[in-house]
This record gives sequence, C-alpha cells and structure tokens, in this order.
Amino acid sequence: MDVLHHMRLFVEVAKRKSFRAAAEALDMSNSTLSRNIAELEKTIGLRLLHRSTRKVELTEAGEAYFKRCQGIVEEAMSAHEALLDWSEKPAGILRVTMTSSFGVGYLTPVLQEFADMYPCIKFDFDVSPRAVDLQSEPFDVAIRMGPPPTAPSTLVVRRIAMMPRYLYASPVYLARMPPLEHACDLVQHTLCGRSFSSRQADIWRKMYRGEETVEVAAQARYATNSASLSMSMAANGLCISALDPLMAKQEVQAGRLQRVLTDWHMEPVLVHALTETRHLPARTRLFIDFLRQRLGAA
Repeated sequence: MDVLHHMRLFVEVAKRKSFRAAAEALDMSNSTLSRNIAELEKTIGLRLLHRSTRKVELTEAGEAYFKRCQGIVEEAMSAHEALLDWSEKPAGILRVTMTSSFGVGYLTPVLQEFADMYPCIKFDFDVSPRAVDLQSEPFDVAIRMGPPPTAPSTLVVRRIAMMPRYLYASPVYLARMPPLEHACDLVQHTLCGRSFSSRQADIWRKMYRGEETVEVAAQARYATNSASLSMSMAANGLCISALDPLMAKQEVQAGRLQRVLTDWHMEPVLVHALTETRHLPARTRLFIDFLRQRLGAA
C-alpha cells in the first residue's frame, strides 16, 4: 500500500466530511475513494471514520491521525509542486471562486497572459458572491473584494491589490439634476450604494480631496452587491455610482458615463486571496503572485 497516497485521500475526506466532495477534488470515483480508505483502516487496524448516509465524522483515532497526517501531506505536496515549479511546468486544475465583478472586470483582461505562461494548467471558475467553505468545498483559492474576513480563524488571507473608486453618472442624469461642485452636493442626488444589509447602509460614502474628508450623510436609494449592476444603473441614468475606472472605461469611451467630482476620490477597495492553508500547490501560488503583480501595479 502507498501510505502517503492513502494519507492524502484520508486528509481530503477528513477536511471535507464528505466522500463525494473529496472524490470530486481528487478527480476519482466515490467507490474507488471509499475502497482506498477502507484499505487504509484495515492496514492500521482502527476505524478512522464514522459513515452514514448524511455525513462523515472522524472517530477519536481519526481525529488524532488527521492532525498528524495533514501537515505531512501538505509538506509532501509542496515538495512535489516545487519540482514542477522548478521544471517550469506547473499542472493540474486550478479551482477559483470569485465574484462576477472581479472575473469580468479584472481577471479576464489578464487571464490570457497567465494561461500562456503556464499551458499545462486548466481552469475551473466558480462565479458567486457567497461565502464559500474552503475546507469542505473543492476550491484552491477564493478571490474576494472588501475587508478581509475574520472567520474562520484558520483562513489564510493574502492582499492582492487596492482598487480605486470614483464617481460616475450618465450625461442624461446630470442634465436633469442639480449641479455637482462639491462632495456635499451629493445629498441632493440619487445614489447607488452597497446592499441595505450592510452596516454602512445609512451613510453612503466618505469622499477625499487632499487633506479634506467629507462624510456624505445621504441614504442611497438603490443598493446592490454587484458592481456590474451598479454601473448599468448609472449608465441608464438612474443614479450616481461608485466604480473602478477600469470597469467603467468602456462606458466612458462610449459616452454613456462620465466621471463627476473629478478632484475627489473614495476609499479604495481591498482585494484578497483566501486559502485554507499556507502550503499551496505551485499553480495556486503562481496565480496569486501573478494577480498581485498585475493588479497591484494597476
């Protein structure tokens, strides 16, 4: 029996508490995975997992074995990936979860360059704003915009970039609304802000100009967690939206949007890469480093 191989299979099942999820992450059949774990238990002489139709739980022996195995497997995988990295042929499927706004606005323009650099890597992108469980779901990395999450405590957070935010509106909107000369004038305007579930829903934004800071005490009429929707509403004359200039570039060039209060800016949005471990496969580490170089520079 290949002990390290079986340890890796066990660690995946233990992390995800599911044979099906582990089999998907390992790209093998459920029956083959179950047979390998049974072989491991037979060799050890102890039951490591409690199985039921609904869930999988670790036994006391399984808990102890998992704590020892996890570090061993991660170190072994790191050593293996380091050789692949050294040979400049990192391979495998890179599974990334991200928001639609990030995927369309930031990843797509630079993805071809990364794909050309590492032709043996395949990509599986999940587009969702929900909080994923990196321990139980088969993702290598989650890309999230905004403040870094504080839970779970085992999460590894790496900052990728700080994206600027400016105000945009359509010429049609501006023609029918009061003039905008100072950030305080925003109280007379229709704004699009974050989702109303946000703790900062009552106060729209803070605006900055040199050393001057203005807190715009106006409630947004529209709220969304989608930057794409916010941009579309502004382009259609519904409101003023806070947007990244890279995302708004096409609409500005087409004349559907223009920047307002051009000497003011907002707090930049942080972009983070979240992983469940510091020991990353070469493909994941290279992807994070690539985004940090490209988006951080931007």
